[in-house]
Amino acid sequence: MVSLRFPFSFSQPPTPKKPPPISAPRPSASNLALSVTVACAAAAATAAGATVYAALQNPHQQHPFLRDALGFLLPARSSFPAWGSLSLAGSSPPVVESKTGFSFPSVLGGSRKLLGIGLRRKSLLGLKNIDVYAFGVYADDKDVNKLLKEKYGKLSTAELKESKGVQKDLMESDICMTVRLQIVYGKLSIRSVRSAFEESVGSRLKKFGEGDNKELLQRFTSQFKDEYKIPRGSVIDLSRDRGHVLRTTIDGKEVGSIESKLLCRSILDLYIGDDSFDKQAREDVKQNLASLLQ
Repeated sequence: MVSLRFPFSFSQPPTPKKPPPISAPRPSASNLALSVTVACAAAAATAAGATVYAALQNPHQQHPFLRDALGFLLPARSSFPAWGSLSLAGSSPPVVESKTGFSFPSVLGGSRKLLGIGLRRKSLLGLKNIDVYAFGVYADDKDVNKLLKEKYGKLSTAELKESKGVQKDLMESDICMTVRLQIVYGKLSIRSVRSAFEESVGSRLKKFGEGDNKELLQRFTSQFKDEYKIPRGSVIDLSRDRGHVLRTTIDGKEVGSIESKLLCRSILDLYIGDDSFDKQAREDVKQNLASLLQ
């Protein structure tokens, strides 16, 4: 905790003499009516603000009227805040994904800092896009400084954002990271998750690996067993721990771990790679990673 003690003493100005009391004029009827009106308006605004705040703090409950009203008043997607606003882990509030209302803690596990949030959308029969899950990308700030700062610390923020090397090193280095998924689509089944990962992770294993990696892919997707239920609000964490170990948890329960640098790289590429699910989320990660390295 930071102690706010000042080591200097300051001379105080002399206390001014109190002026004689001035009798206030009696309020007129019109002024009194205006004061009552203003007070009522302020109370109504406070109550409305409290209602909206409560609604936003509960992302699992639908509030279509509030969402439509906020969508009219606010931008459809607020950009992720700069890292400076998230630097105090003890006092940083959760960050809300504006399209879904789902919130993400600013810090996981004490040292994994939130770098960006995004949304995974999927086309349904080519007719409409559905919001499948919101996601947040975290990285251990100590690992980032230890493994990347010496190489990239002298670059400007603009240079870091344009650097392909820092993005590649973030995905390939032994930096502890977590991608947190929060299920938005209430009808999503674990079988659909398994099928989606077979396609997306499978394509990355082919892209970055050599030879046949079907066994590695099957080891990963088999963790998502039919017995697991993932209603709206369920949380899936895909974490790269020390030694390139991918640890998977569903609603806080560990369902498996696999040591594979190739698998870790393939998972991270889905969210922060060149062909990532959410381009704005990737840019937010680059911006906040650059702030960490300054």
